[in-house]
Amino acid sequence: MIFSPWNYKILAVGLLLVIVGFTAMYLENEVEGIISLYVSPIVIMTGYITVIVAILKHDHSSSAAPDHS
Repeated sequence: MIFSPWNYKILAVGLLLVIVGFTAMYLENEVEGIISLYVSPIVIMTGYITVIVAILKHDHSSSAAPDHS
């Protein structure tokens, strides 16, 4: 497998953060609101960074070739 279960969990958390950030920005629906200007962009960027980490993090122990001695 390309990803380990850890990668899938972190990827799901990152996607959830992105969805929550965009939803909070949509629900406030104000141009100069605190949530849509400050909180939501931070949550969205955290989600994107989490997704990138989940994709790029490689578990070396799971990729080791099995020893058939």
